[in-house]
Amino acid sequence: MDLTRRALLQTLPWFACSVPLHAQEELPDLSSVPPDLEVPPVTAGEPAAGKRVRQALPEYTRTDVHHLLYLPRDWRPGKRYPVIVEYAGNGNYKNAYGDVSTGEVEGSKLGFGISAGRRFIWISMPYVDSRAGKNQALWWGDVDATVNYCCDTVRDVCERFGGDPSAVILAGFSRGAIACHYLGLHDDRIADIWLAFIPYSHYDGAIATWPYAGADRASAVDRLKRLNGRAVFVCQERSIENTRAYLKSTGVQAPFTFQPIGFRNHNDAWTLRDIPERRTLRHWLRDVLHRRPGTYALAGRVTDPQGRGVANVRLRSGYTHWTSTDRSGKYILRGLIASPRSVVPEKPSVLFTPASRTAPISGAPVKGVDFRGALLSE
Repeated sequence: MDLTRRALLQTLPWFACSVPLHAQEELPDLSSVPPDLEVPPVTAGEPAAGKRVRQALPEYTRTDVHHLLYLPRDWRPGKRYPVIVEYAGNGNYKNAYGDVSTGEVEGSKLGFGISAGRRFIWISMPYVDSRAGKNQALWWGDVDATVNYCCDTVRDVCERFGGDPSAVILAGFSRGAIACHYLGLHDDRIADIWLAFIPYSHYDGAIATWPYAGADRASAVDRLKRLNGRAVFVCQERSIENTRAYLKSTGVQAPFTFQPIGFRNHNDAWTLRDIPERRTLRHWLRDVLHRRPGTYALAGRVTDPQGRGVANVRLRSGYTHWTSTDRSGKYILRGLIASPRSVVPEKPSVLFTPASRTAPISGAPVKGVDFRGALLSE
C-alpha cells in the first residue's frame, strides 16, 4: 500500500473499517436536520464582540502560524468569560457522505456550536509546523512548539480579553479529539490549564496504531493519569462502546460522560443543529461550570504591616492560573487540580513575606494562604 493511501486510511474514523457500509447507511445523515447556527466568517481587524479574527503570537507574526479568536456577542471589557479551546481534525479527509476536514483552524465548528456565540470566548488552536512556519494540516507538527503555542495563547487571551483562567475547556474533533489528551495532557504545565474536556470522535490511546510517536496505549495511559479527576464528555458518531471499554480498561477514575451521536457522519457540524445530543452537551457544560469536578479553590489574604488589606495584588499559581486581591486584600484562586500549589504574590514596589508559599491541595479547598506586603520605600 502506498504511503499516501495509508495516511488517508489512518485518518478514517475507527468504525469506517469495522462497521459495514450498509450498517452506517441505516443511520440518518446530518443533512436531514437543518442547522440553526452558522459559524461566523473570519474577518480582518482587531478582536471585538461577535467577530472571529486571525491572531498570532508575537514570535510567529512573520510566519503563517496562526489561531482564530472569537469574542462572544455579549463580550464586554472588564468581564470574565469561560474559554473553549478547540483543535481541528486531520486534513485531506472526505468520505462518501460528503464529510470533509481540511485540517485548518478555519474549519472548526465545535466551539461555536456549543456556545451559540454567547457567554464563551472561543479559540481555534493550531498545530505548529516550526520548520515551514505554518499550521500543520496532518497530525501534530512540532509537538513541543504546538504545546507551547497553546499555553501562551490561553494565557494571552485570559490576560487581554477577559478569559477566565479557572474555566478553560479543551475540545476537539477527530485528530482534535485525540489532541484533547495527546496534547492537552502532554506534560504537567499544559495539563494544569483545563477545567474539562470534550473529545468528539476518537480518543487518545483507543487506537494504538496511529502513525506517530506515543500513540501506544501505555503512553496514552500515562497521559490519562494527568486527568486528575476532571470531567470528560466523550462523544462519538454511532457507538461509544469501544471507547468506554478502553477507558474502563485503563483503571483511571474520572467523571466520564459517554454520548453517542446518532448520525452516520464524521462531522463536527452536528453541534450546529438543535438535536438532543447538543442539548445534553450544553447541560453537561453548565453543570461542569457550576460544580467544577476535579478542581479546587485556594484562598487567602494579603495585608500590610498594619494588618490592612492590600488591593490589586496579583496571585499566580502555575503557568495560567492567576487572580487579584479585592479591596480588603482577599483573593480566591479557582480551578486548581490536586497537587502541591506554589502561590506567588506580585505587585510593583511591594516586598512580600513570604515571597511564595506552597499549599498542598488534596481533595478539598484550601484557606489561609496569606501574605504580608510592604512598600519597598518603607
